[in-house]
Amino acid sequence: MKDWKDDWRPMIDAIGRDFSSEVEQWGADEVEKGAIRRFLEPLEFDCPLHYDKDVAKKYGYSDIIAPYSSLLTWVIPPYWKPGVKLFTSAERNAQPSESPLLGFKTDLIPSTAKFYFATDIEIDYIRPIVRGDWLYRFGYILLSCVPKETKVGRGAFTVWESQVRNQDREMVAKVRMGFYFYSPHDS
Repeated sequence: MKDWKDDWRPMIDAIGRDFSSEVEQWGADEVEKGAIRRFLEPLEFDCPLHYDKDVAKKYGYSDIIAPYSSLLTWVIPPYWKPGVKLFTSAERNAQPSESPLLGFKTDLIPSTAKFYFATDIEIDYIRPIVRGDWLYRFGYILLSCVPKETKVGRGAFTVWESQVRNQDREMVAKVRMGFYFYSPHDS
């Protein structure tokens, strides 16, 4: 009898492969002062490096910097673009047909693994995020694939790595994200 874990062999064999096709996934907007302020407000994050250009310059930055914890704010592509119909159904609770948060898909993941959820994120910050930067994600390298049965179903824990760069192609951060792709147990 075939072991269900064998279905994950193509993914395991692809460890180290970059699935991005060298596509640059640009964030929706450049880093700007108003959005930095909106990020700081609910946290009451009172650090002048984030709102006072003179203080930021005194400490060696060319302009105010965004908090490192705001990185993903600047990397997520836009949900909607002019001319694109995002919601294809008028039903209550209808979901968008496209979303930058729907996750990465590859035909190497077994077709039975219809569900997934994020398990963890790890970020190495390389350089500050400065007002005026426009960030993009580059690369989608599979670092690991470990088949495992859990309470929710049979699947595999995967880890993917991307780089975040600015408009000058300088690396700002490395991001590693974990996902569990799975087939739910029968009810």
